Amino acid sequence: MNYLLVPIIAVLMILVVVSLVRGIVAFINGTKEDLHRDPSATGPTPNQILQNKMMFNRIKYQAAAVLVCALLLAMAR
Repeated sequence: MNYLLVPIIAVLMILVVVSLVRGIVAFINGTKEDLHRDPSATGPTPNQILQNKMMFNRIKYQAAAVLVCALLLAMAR
């Protein structure tokens, strides 16, 4: 079972990093967009929505990785 859980943790860690980088890129693009945005415009921009989605994905993947690590530690005892 350990041979299955360790690659799952590795994949989840990669997904966390990818989500983090995509969220940071969306944040940088959103900052540039906000500088040139019409002040009377309301609501979130597409980059802000993407940033929020990526950060939520990062939290989900981190939680999943923690759960798999806890399962791996519980099985090791």
